[in-house]
This record gives sequence, C-alpha cells and structure tokens, in this order.
Amino acid sequence: MKQQRGFTLIELIIVIVILGILAVTAAPRFIDVQSDARRSSLDGVAAAIQGASQLVYAKAAIAGVQNEADDTVTLVAGTPGVSVATVYGYPDADAVGAGGIAYLRRFVDINDSEFTISDGTTTDNQFVVVFEGGSATTTTAEQCQLTFADATASAPPTITVQGTGC
Repeated sequence: MKQQRGFTLIELIIVIVILGILAVTAAPRFIDVQSDARRSSLDGVAAAIQGASQLVYAKAAIAGVQNEADDTVTLVAGTPGVSVATVYGYPDADAVGAGGIAYLRRFVDINDSEFTISDGTTTDNQFVVVFEGGSATTTTAEQCQLTFADATASAPPTITVQGTGC
C-alpha cells in the first residue's frame, strides 16, 4: 500500500477559503485608508493656508504694513473688494475664527461643505479647522484638526496638524 504524501484537493481548498475569510476580516484593521485620507486632507488644507498666508504677507509687505500688530490688507480692489485683517502681515486668526469658513474662503480655496472652523480651544489668537460634524478638542487621542496660531513680531504663524484621532 502506497503512503499518502501532501494534501488532498479538498484540504487545500478549505485552507484557502479560511485564509481568505481571515484576510477579509483582518485587512481593514491593518490598512486604515479612511484615516490616512482624512489626515492627508488636513495636510492639504495646511499647505493651502500656508501658501495663502505667504501671499497675504506679500500683499502686506507691498502695502508696508507687515510690521503692524493690527491692520487690514486689500487682496482684491474694487466692488466688492476683498480685505483680510492681519497681524504682523499674516491673516488674523481671531477674524477667521469669528468669521468662520466664509472668511477663510477670502484667501483660501476650501470646501465649506467638508470643513468647519471654530475659535481656539484654549487660547485666543488661533482658529481650528475640523471636518464637518467634528469639533475642536484638546484631547490628543481624539484630535483630527488643524490649528492656526497668529504670527508674532518675531515669528510667522504656526500651523499644526493633529491627526491622532483621524
């Protein structure tokens, strides 16, 4: 009598089916695409705000008000002109926080149905960008937000993306 070596076809099929089921249930836990996409969206908004802030600063420098602690820069002349409140030549975080997404859209092309803006969570002179339906938080594990803090006389504004909670 010949001794069996290897697996039968049925045993191989059963093992492959079991491995397939395990892969389908376990893969989403290891590949968190939605979280990465949300973090990337915030990084994109941060880059847009950074670039727009530099352009506002350039306009302020042309107008000679880049060293003023409180001023206004006209981005588009005419009717209805577009003006942005500035702090040391950069956009004023308090004005953006109070005016919300509509005010931010004056100098950044941002989708107002996807993001919302709130005032800073702990201090003045900052605003927080979160996804629609979210809220600004100081709890690190829940943070999925972008924080913009005003410029100072010696430093440009600080833009920080917290993505632990995305």
